[in-house]
Amino acid sequence: MATINRFEDIQAWQKARELTTLVYQCTRQEAFARDFGLRDQIRRAAVSAMSNIAEGFGRDSNRDFIQFLSIAKASVSEVQSQLYVALDQAYINRDQFEQAYQLCGETIRVLSGFIVYLKQSSFKGIKYK
Repeated sequence: MATINRFEDIQAWQKARELTTLVYQCTRQEAFARDFGLRDQIRRAAVSAMSNIAEGFGRDSNRDFIQFLSIAKASVSEVQSQLYVALDQAYINRDQFEQAYQLCGETIRVLSGFIVYLKQSSFKGIKYK
């Protein structure tokens, strides 16, 4: 595993950022943008994933970090569920759905792998140079 000096170095955070950007792009579309409840909820869930990874990195133990990574995974799963609503309401097309859903899956896989790594690691929180 590469050295992690800042939360921006974490591959899972990078994937979550990519997902957040995609969610914001999709939710700018006219019909989606007018559904304030769904638009705001899916955006919050995507941002939550990024934020929890960063916050967990700032914690003092693997146990705390893993807890925040688990919350991030749950937020990405929430995005997946909300993508179905967006698809069913024709706010996004099948290609947009597939792209976003696949990115969610990749993000969850990276988060899961990182959690396994941390469970076996001696990493204990932020390491400043």
